[in-house]
Amino acid sequence: MSEAAGRVYVADLSAILDGTVIRLLEQGEIAGRLLIHRVIIEYLYSQARLGKTVGIAGLEDVSKLASYSSDLVEVVIVDDDRWRNFRELDEETVKRAIREYAWRSQATLITSDSLQARAAKALGADVLLIEPGRERGGLRIEEYFTEKTMSVHLKEGAPPIAKIGRPGRWAFVKLSSEPLTRAELEAIAREIMEHASRMEEGFIEIDRFGSTIVQLRDYRIVITRPPLSEAWEITAVRPVKKLKLEDYNLPEKLLNRLMERAEGILIAGAPGMGKTTFAQALAEWYASHGKVVKTIESPRDMKLPPTITQYSKNYADLGELHDILLLSRPDYTVYDELRSDEDFRLYVDLRLAGIGMVGVVHATTPIDAIQRFIGRVELGMIPSIIDTVIFIDKGEVSKVLDISITVKLPTGLREADLARPVVEVKDFLTGELEYEIYTFGEQTMVIPVKGRKADKTDMIARLVKRIIPEAEVEVRDGVLIVRIPRHTPRLTARKIKRIRKLAEKNGLEARIIPF
Repeated sequence: MSEAAGRVYVADLSAILDGTVIRLLEQGEIAGRLLIHRVIIEYLYSQARLGKTVGIAGLEDVSKLASYSSDLVEVVIVDDDRWRNFRELDEETVKRAIREYAWRSQATLITSDSLQARAAKALGADVLLIEPGRERGGLRIEEYFTEKTMSVHLKEGAPPIAKIGRPGRWAFVKLSSEPLTRAELEAIAREIMEHASRMEEGFIEIDRFGSTIVQLRDYRIVITRPPLSEAWEITAVRPVKKLKLEDYNLPEKLLNRLMERAEGILIAGAPGMGKTTFAQALAEWYASHGKVVKTIESPRDMKLPPTITQYSKNYADLGELHDILLLSRPDYTVYDELRSDEDFRLYVDLRLAGIGMVGVVHATTPIDAIQRFIGRVELGMIPSIIDTVIFIDKGEVSKVLDISITVKLPTGLREADLARPVVEVKDFLTGELEYEIYTFGEQTMVIPVKGRKADKTDMIARLVKRIIPEAEVEVRDGVLIVRIPRHTPRLTARKIKRIRKLAEKNGLEARIIPF
């Protein structure tokens, strides 16, 4: 690097944020004068005032550079008044000011942004482009993880803890007795932000006032800080195991349903039960069968093959995603996760447009997933939007529901003129009716049927046995079947009439069979 002695360098914003500049200094890769434009400090200050991690971490990086001492490099803060004429101090304004300053100063621009490098070269400036590396380690937060760690929870003033195990079967484990300090958490957050800027497999999904969400390789990292939270907190989640659909040992009947008919699918379950893992396996399975699959995620934490395009909800409004998906016409779109009214509205619009939809929702019971749509769409449209609900519990498929609509007298009502459209929710594997959903007056009723039917059948059987103790009783498909031995003592026409009235009272057809 001897020929570089005496050269003048200007640090670009990208090269400061991803740690490129400090790394070049520490490795002795540059020598001469390193200029840091004041516009970078002003921009990072404005971001820090907004509570964004990029501003807080960036100011720390600049402070580290400004205090750097070496015989090879002199670090100088420089300024000019040109940037003050810009209307808005955003990232693009900062980049423009820096490349123009490098050009006017005849200095070498250090950047890790290839587009910034092209623009500076177009001006005639000298450029040192350091492409983002593909680092695989070096994160302090990774030291808290083992093979069985699902998530790590770091909070200012509290010892680090981890969730260890697998979905549905895990325990919180204290990793150290020493509480973490704010300085430690800020250093970990800064390191995460630098890696996310530098690595191809890392990106900052959201950087808002008081919170930041980062996807870094397999890690989904959420950083919160005051004033949003009372203290600094970092939560990192990592999938313990990647599964294929074959690993779930699904019944052949369900596999046929997923391939041939299911196009409005909900994957439901409580938090941490493995919903996203199953959705990821299902997306890969569809892609392996020649289906065009896309995803909508926030953040993009699914690990999928290159044939599946992953869209971020945070970098486009839902109207833009709506247009993209309608024009590209995928066979299936996996929506992870449905939270707001806008999410449900987009799911419904795309499904009614004929696109197969797989939605992931939080729900403590299978029926809760369907109820998330009640009030958002008309009741009669629900079976056209959702046809299959897959409930995940402890990492396994514990329940599958089938949704359809019919016109009938709801269970428990007697008057024939009360017949109405009824959404039937059945256990897909057994075909047993579990819930009925219908409107009664101005209210939407979600009525459990399975237990009530069994209780009603038992009650009718007991009443028939009181009339004819020797009878065998069965209720099936709306018919009360009573089998009576031919030589039953004291069998009278009056008893047969009582049985027929009992059946009529309960909305059943009576069928008396001698045997």
